[in-house]
Amino acid sequence: QVQLVESGGGLVQAGGSLRLSCAARGRLFSINDMAWYRQAPGKQRELVAGISRGGSADYADSVKGRFTISRDNTKNTVYLQMNSLKPEDTGVYCCNARIRRLGSEEAVEYWGQGTQVTVSS
Repeated sequence: QVQLVESGGGLVQAGGSLRLSCAARGRLFSINDMAWYRQAPGKQRELVAGISRGGSADYADSVKGRFTISRDNTKNTVYLQMNSLKPEDTGVYCCNARIRRLGSEEAVEYWGQGTQVTVSS
């Protein structure tokens, strides 16, 4: 069994910062790409940022220059540092990862349970 466990969401004023963490737990062999998605009320889920195992990162245009994705492969953890937060950043943030479990030949996509981020104006 493999799980993605997120933490770090909360309520913050506009201009503030939050740091999200997502740890992969269980009997896993390796983790490929990891990413953060978000879904605002009434909107479709969107990709916020992604990072390869080697550390190459991509960002949605709306968060470039404000958010930073990083990962610690020794801890099987991905982070999202969010600065200069805006009310439009409000939503449920979910961690996503392609993980190869021990004893398995292929990587499978996993999702975290989501953590709420609310930015007040």
